Amino acid sequence: MKTPFTTVLVANRGEIALRVMRSARALGYRTVAVYSSADADSRHVREADLAVCIGGAAPRESYLNIPALIEAAQRTGADAVHPGYGFLAENPDFARACREAGLVFIGPSPEAMAAMGHKAGAKRRMAEAGVPCIPGYDGEDQSPERLCTEAARVGYPLMIKACAGGGGRGMRLVERADGFAAALASAQSEALNAFGDASVLLERAVLRPRHIEIQVLADRYGHAIHLGERDCSVQRRHQKIIEEAPSPAVSPELRERMGAVAVQAVQALGYEGVGTLEFLLEETHEGSHPVAAGPPQGDGAPSGGSDPAQRRSVGANFYFLEMNTRLQVEHPVTEAITGLDLVALQLQVAAGEPLPLSQADVRFQGHAIEVRLCAEDPAQGFVPQSGRVLRWRADERLRTESALQDGCDIPPWYDSMVAKLIAHGPNRESARRRLIAGLQDTVALGLPTNQSYLAACLQHPVWVAGEATTAFIGEHSEALLRDSQGDAEGQAAMGALALLECDSGQHHPLAARHPVRLRYRCNGALMEATATREGDGWRLQQHTAEGNAEYTVAVLGRAHGHWRLALDGVQRSVDWARSDSDPHTVWLQSLGDIWCVRDERLNAAQRASDSGDGQVRAAMNGRVVAVAVAVGQTVQRGDTVLTLEAMKMEHRHSANTSGVVCAVHVQTGDQVSAARVLVEIAPQTSAPTPPSP
Repeated sequence: MKTPFTTVLVANRGEIALRVMRSARALGYRTVAVYSSADADSRHVREADLAVCIGGAAPRESYLNIPALIEAAQRTGADAVHPGYGFLAENPDFARACREAGLVFIGPSPEAMAAMGHKAGAKRRMAEAGVPCIPGYDGEDQSPERLCTEAARVGYPLMIKACAGGGGRGMRLVERADGFAAALASAQSEALNAFGDASVLLERAVLRPRHIEIQVLADRYGHAIHLGERDCSVQRRHQKIIEEAPSPAVSPELRERMGAVAVQAVQALGYEGVGTLEFLLEETHEGSHPVAAGPPQGDGAPSGGSDPAQRRSVGANFYFLEMNTRLQVEHPVTEAITGLDLVALQLQVAAGEPLPLSQADVRFQGHAIEVRLCAEDPAQGFVPQSGRVLRWRADERLRTESALQDGCDIPPWYDSMVAKLIAHGPNRESARRRLIAGLQDTVALGLPTNQSYLAACLQHPVWVAGEATTAFIGEHSEALLRDSQGDAEGQAAMGALALLECDSGQHHPLAARHPVRLRYRCNGALMEATATREGDGWRLQQHTAEGNAEYTVAVLGRAHGHWRLALDGVQRSVDWARSDSDPHTVWLQSLGDIWCVRDERLNAAQRASDSGDGQVRAAMNGRVVAVAVAVGQTVQRGDTVLTLEAMKMEHRHSANTSGVVCAVHVQTGDQVSAARVLVEIAPQTSAPTPPSP
């Protein structure tokens, strides 16, 4: 039976709302956007045919508000709803509410969602369908005693996973039996706070696996196909940051085997729409070359970079991890290598059309890589960032999915991912080079992002060789952070020049011939320098603990937000931006390096955050999800006092001194701004030492 529709409401925001609307419009559908009060000026609102405000900034007041979404559809005449990803995309109650309201839900049935949304139940369904699953325990008895007994049976190391979870929440790796009880309590608490369900399952830990997912597509008539695999092994805190297709670890034979299993699974489920089965790939090898060979890419070059004869796979075990009953963030890499529009296929299947292609029609061409640009500060433990984007320019060589624009705000209420950058080439190496170049030339100034960190990942020898597993970030974190810092000396010199060029004149006239003393922070590091006019430029003397370093710098050309300058005679281009509300801070970008320069000449030295004064301040804008202390309680320095949730991640805040809690200024559920005092601790005073007898 067909279910035609004319108007699609997109129950989401930002880049995915824009992405869905693009395909819907191409097929002739009218589009409706919904937005929270925080997103009133967003691009997805302006580019839709119709738009409706559905509530406040907090997701539970807007994007998670099912009645408000149904009402928005009815007010605008929408007869179909696309959930995007995140928020309610895998919520069976939302899919059921759409069906009851007479709306076509562009996705699987609520019954299929419910079956695959609970990890324990999903494992049982997949095992019945003949899908290999990781050995473990997924029973209903959730008593600590039973779980401890089952953990001993499964063996260590093992994983604890929230049954209702996703995104790494409620997930813990337990190395030994003596750490199980604490890890279980922590996982259950996090799962209860995040999902309202504390139940967990246990699985044997597959160490250093590949994270491989198979894209599937099925219609309501029982036809199903797969569109190959994606390698999503590069993850930080269980959040993917780099995805590629095809995987350098999957041979054509393994692809066929995994794809057949995935198709078998969705047919057994009676699944309709786009979906993804995620697997852990455990490779076995012989000889001294433990990396599986990838399939030929485009021009026949091997996907890795070493001799393909030395990269042959001699065996691989794969295990079902979970199923995502929605469109994936990383779907563009599959679109790039297949030439298909997955959103258009979703719309066609939801309208009751049969699949327009068979498995034999699917062709793979070249290699595609995607990176997730996130508003976060790698140098500060990847703390999520919110604020204003002063300048945004996407590189034309890449497919860029974003809702960014000059002057837009990144609110603290939602996911930290602000853009996806995708490169496609005839082989893996060409795609990698294009992505690095495009990433370095993408301009995103105004708040910290992981842009340089992503480039460092793509240039790391392990990733270049196609050998990255899920352990990649953990094993190479220090090197990746170091490599993402860029040219420190050049940044310091150009930072000084930025202050001189942007100076309003209150410190010195630009034509002055006398030396100018500078004191500034460059990416947080305090710098001091002396600048002296020399022709059309400046001679800079950088003062450091190791001595002085000298540079000559000059601006050769100026355009809006752009300089052409010479540093010690070598020319380069620099993009820059400064906020009217913060004239003492300048953002710069050149050759992939990004840095923030703050003039400290008029500012008193700031107190260090770990000064031990007893005031625990919010490290970011966020929502209080747990308060661990009460007034009168004694705490030790380093004890957790509360937990904030910001951009879908939880961040524990610790006591910066030992003492007694004298004030708690927040409660669970409060939204707080960065630097707000949350808890106050009266520091302990040392008791006098008794005299010696």
